[in-house]
Amino acid sequence: MAVAIRLRRAGSSNNPIWRIVVADKRSPRDGRTIETIGSYNPQTEPSEVVIDAERAKHWIDHGAQPSPTVAKLLRTQDLSTSAAS
Repeated sequence: MAVAIRLRRAGSSNNPIWRIVVADKRSPRDGRTIETIGSYNPQTEPSEVVIDAERAKHWIDHGAQPSPTVAKLLRTQDLSTSAAS
């Protein structure tokens, strides 16, 4: 199964809050997920990013590919986006 770490939209209209989830790459954006590992709220100043670093590392080590946006969020939290690190 191809697994990705990506964003899933939550929140209300005109007030998006994003959950950082592990999901099958073939699932729709807001479809079934394997695990929720964090959240991202771009509405606050500064933006609030909460990531379970241990679980993110676990999934990356097991082959999950972060989306470009999640990779950027991981770097802001000083987390590696490659399994070799």
